[in-house]
Amino acid sequence: MPRRLVPARTATALTGTALTATALTAGLITIPATAEARTTAEARTAAAPPVPARMASLGDSITRAFNACGWYSDCPSRSWSTGSTSSVNSHYLRLRAQNSALTAYNDARSGAKIADLNGQAQTAVSQQAGYVTVLMGANDACTSSESGMTSVADYETRFRAAMSTLRSGLPNALVFVASVPDIKRLWEVGRTSAAARTAWSAFGICQSMLANPTSTAAADTARRDRVRQRVIAFNQVQASVCAEYGPNCRFDGNAVFSYPFTLSQVSSWDYFHPNASGQAVLAQQTYARSFWGSALISREAAA
Repeated sequence: MPRRLVPARTATALTGTALTATALTAGLITIPATAEARTTAEARTAAAPPVPARMASLGDSITRAFNACGWYSDCPSRSWSTGSTSSVNSHYLRLRAQNSALTAYNDARSGAKIADLNGQAQTAVSQQAGYVTVLMGANDACTSSESGMTSVADYETRFRAAMSTLRSGLPNALVFVASVPDIKRLWEVGRTSAAARTAWSAFGICQSMLANPTSTAAADTARRDRVRQRVIAFNQVQASVCAEYGPNCRFDGNAVFSYPFTLSQVSSWDYFHPNASGQAVLAQQTYARSFWGSALISREAAA
């Protein structure tokens, strides 16, 4: 049973004359940059949607905040999406500041793969969530061997099915899709750490990418590149399907994938999952690209 936590710039108004429009086009009338920025900010702020009464998070152990506060256990209170810990400042907490009645459900499951997403989406539908976050795919690339990775075709089929469930069951809900993290970046920041290498080997973590971490052999280098390319392909699927979904879906533009995280933001128990600091970064990076975050950025830019 999911955990319940208690509680573009719009088109320019057609009020000017044709002469004014011509003068603007010709550069004869100058609008101060600060005024233009403020106008843009106000338009975007006005376009920010109201905060719904319920939200749900779909995903895997990252969204369950596995290893973010306890030894090999979920810590949903520190989840980037629906967590209640102030130091993480999740989407839930940021939105609750605007709607104190907001209720959040964490429907993610540690170990989940894309094949599990539709079931989670069905749960979110039953909860009548008005805002849904999705972060799914790391376990489809992080497998015991390269051959065990989920194919791009299967990933797309299952992602589309889940999104279809959300669209039909929650036609007015807003859906935010976070990109799959760059797991090769994890290898890059951890390969020189003896503790990280030991954990990866002892617990068999993401061997498709992290096997033979110190090897520079051509075969290992090529394998890592192929695994990374699979993640890139997953993210391309997400971006494409989200675009087809329409204005009620927002992809993060690869913000999570592109973020240059450090080893200090990773759990020192498994050297794989984000720790509390990593969850806070996830919250900040993703919320900034959310339906409400873009308006916040605009307000700050205009201040």
